[in-house]
Amino acid sequence: MIELAVIDLDNTLYAADNGVFARMDVRMTDFIMRALNISKPEANALRVNYWRQYGSTLRGLMLHHGIEPESFLHDVHDIQAHELLQKNEPLNAVLSSLKMRKVIHTNGIKEHAKAVLDALGIRHHFAVIYDIRFHDYLPKPCAETLQMLLTQEGVKPEQACVVDDMEDNLKVAQQLGAKTCWVSSAAKSQRWDYHIEHIEACVCLN
Repeated sequence: MIELAVIDLDNTLYAADNGVFARMDVRMTDFIMRALNISKPEANALRVNYWRQYGSTLRGLMLHHGIEPESFLHDVHDIQAHELLQKNEPLNAVLSSLKMRKVIHTNGIKEHAKAVLDALGIRHHFAVIYDIRFHDYLPKPCAETLQMLLTQEGVKPEQACVVDDMEDNLKVAQQLGAKTCWVSSAAKSQRWDYHIEHIEACVCLN
């Protein structure tokens, strides 16, 4: 029985092609250009390479360039999410039907998460938002961070299900013993406990 659903935010609670992350990518590249005084192609390459290597662009900027995290985070997440998202009544109904406690776990910041959840009309379903600040700006995937979250929530890994669009994040959850739900339109995979094409199908967790 699942007592806790640990749900990702960006590209999980809304479609990945709606422009939210595209706006953040642009703002990240522009921030790197200004902070490091480099060209746009160089900044974009750093953005992608650090994300692939560390799980977040911010982590690479902190480790290699001494970037102060809060200025980066507030700048990057200033995207006016309400312009791109609208209330999702089917998702609101599905989340209402889920019996377990629900929390957000994101590599973004709480301010951004609240803006997204408010735009979707589903913020009231989530008891806590665990953001990138929760464990000293260490991004997902990170087994230590996820274990800290589960300990904070007072549940064992086997009592939790991690819902995410990124398989690397699910691998960590699986290694800890948590259940996993992959949100993806890709070909069906038997690796995870649940595989749904869109978040509205998360009713399967009941």
